[in-house]
Amino acid sequence: MTDIKSDLVQGAASPTLIDTPIATTRFEDFGLAPEILRALSEQGYVHPTPIQAEAIPVVLQGKDVMGAAQTGTGKTAGFSLPIIQRLLAHASSSASPARHPVRALILTPTRELADQVAENVKAYSRFTPLRSTVVFGGVDMAPQTAILRSGVEIVIATPGRLLDHVQQKTINLSQTQILVMDEADRMLDMGFLPDLQRIINLLPKQRQNLMFSATFSPEIKKLAASFLNNPQTIEVARSNATADNVTQILYKVAEDEKRDAVSFIIRERGLKQVIVFSNTKIGASRLAVHLVKQGVKASAIHGDKSQSERMLALEDFKRGEVEVLVATDVAARGLDISEMPCVINYDLPYNAEDYVHRIGRTGRAGAKGDAISLHTDQDERLLVDIEKLIKQKIVRLTLAGFVATSVQAPERARHSRDRSDRTDRSGTDRPEKSGRSFQAPREKVDPWFLKPYEPSASTLPVAIPANSLSSTGNTTTKPQKRAFLLGGTPKV
Repeated sequence: MTDIKSDLVQGAASPTLIDTPIATTRFEDFGLAPEILRALSEQGYVHPTPIQAEAIPVVLQGKDVMGAAQTGTGKTAGFSLPIIQRLLAHASSSASPARHPVRALILTPTRELADQVAENVKAYSRFTPLRSTVVFGGVDMAPQTAILRSGVEIVIATPGRLLDHVQQKTINLSQTQILVMDEADRMLDMGFLPDLQRIINLLPKQRQNLMFSATFSPEIKKLAASFLNNPQTIEVARSNATADNVTQILYKVAEDEKRDAVSFIIRERGLKQVIVFSNTKIGASRLAVHLVKQGVKASAIHGDKSQSERMLALEDFKRGEVEVLVATDVAARGLDISEMPCVINYDLPYNAEDYVHRIGRTGRAGAKGDAISLHTDQDERLLVDIEKLIKQKIVRLTLAGFVATSVQAPERARHSRDRSDRTDRSGTDRPEKSGRSFQAPREKVDPWFLKPYEPSASTLPVAIPANSLSSTGNTTTKPQKRAFLLGGTPKV
């Protein structure tokens, strides 16, 4: 079961950081229902984090909110607790689906985040009659349809699968009172804007709108202006800032030494729970296979994996059966694993904001963590963009004692040849990096086509005997009729 301790912080949390609890404020000070306080108390939670302390009173008043905070600071509880409180007035213990219409809709960009938010909501509302469920793609729609038809008040969904249910008429959003967009910037990055606009058009005009994210780009602010009504902006940390309790380290290595470097870091630090981020699906799979060959319990999750495979890998990782989870950015948000000591950027992300979300998987709820990044000469532009975004220099260190093994030498040579054989974006062949002029590969030629033309015997003119000429000396003769059997003319 997912650990939700990083979303709400215990009163005895350590260092006074931007994401540590506010000791002078308690959850009971917000006027939350006894059922909600009981759920929090059983988990040992007393004091809210800054984003929770700022957001909960505003959401309880029914106002629209734009909430920005570093990942891992408890944004989920910041909007889910007041939503549960507001919906309690409509709670019913009746078994009739009509008494449980969808009153709150929470949209998330990824399946993993949707599942994480759903588990948090379920934990916070466990002592109330409210029903909640999660719908996302990659799995059978039938079980989701059965739950939706039985009636639920809170639906957590990814945009695509939600629209599938709308098309199948298995969900009705006409009574939705609250809309939440979690990690809205990521949804825009993934191209969900048309889907979001369709969903917004399906909702009642009179509703409460909440937008929570770790970052707010100009595009996000433009989207917010299109559907939020006089929102109150809540920011408890500098935009795009990284947590002070996360130590950021940068190691420069050669491109073909990166896999060995990851293995070396894991062994030297004795890491037993670490997420390694790759930019590509094939890169994630190859790195996971390499780590397994090195004796490391590793698994990969990415978009080519089925949803059941991804969920199984996550559960194995949380139970400790998998020590290293190699993931693409599909897992950069939504993974909520308490006390994760380290994350490794095998590849620097193409989008600088993804760096903030990746390293936010460690150092959650005030705990300390390390964020290690590998970079090559080709990554300088990406590194400049990241440091410009976070407004700080990442510490450069030397990977002391690291020597790349020779086990992968043949494979490296093969990948090097593969890269030189690829074509550029214009579709033309690239020359090899050796500097020699490029020559197109020669085609095999049959020598028969190079011979001069030689007419066959059947096409040569037939010589006419001299005695066949007429006695009158006339050189022209009347052609004789000739008949042939199938198979051609007789040989002369």
